[in-house]
Amino acid sequence: MALRELRYFGDPVLKTVCDPVTRFDKGLEQLVTDLLDTVRPDGRAGLAAPQIGVSLRVFSYEVDNLFGYVINPEIVELSDETHEINEGCLSVPELWFPTRRATRAVVRGVDLRNEPVTVEGEGVLAQCLQHEVDHLDGTLYLDRLDKDRKREALKQARDKDWFWSR
Repeated sequence: MALRELRYFGDPVLKTVCDPVTRFDKGLEQLVTDLLDTVRPDGRAGLAAPQIGVSLRVFSYEVDNLFGYVINPEIVELSDETHEINEGCLSVPELWFPTRRATRAVVRGVDLRNEPVTVEGEGVLAQCLQHEVDHLDGTLYLDRLDKDRKREALKQARDKDWFWSR
């Protein structure tokens, strides 16, 4: 089991749009294994490749006894119904803020054999799918907060010992 070191808010890799996966090789297999291993500890729901320093479109998830990964994911459907749900992030530890998300989401991508995969969910799984695809697009949940909440979140983040001051 390989738990990879996490990258934290302030690290430029988290604000970079990830490249699509084009090589389905042993390196990709290792990345997927590392993502799956690193998402397993309690309190984790999803993990995107940039959160471990890899700028490729891959994420893993473990929500409500559903465990898996998606390569080159794209959100193909979001419900019109939205809600504010308390959201946090492994790359922004200890901070939780209400974030508007669709109540249902569908993601399509591929697996390690480059075969089609679809993951759909409601509630926390829908939130996770949206959150992880955002990571792959260089977006943190903090970017989705209203102006006042974002200001407060950034203030709190700057006071944390994990914050990158570059």
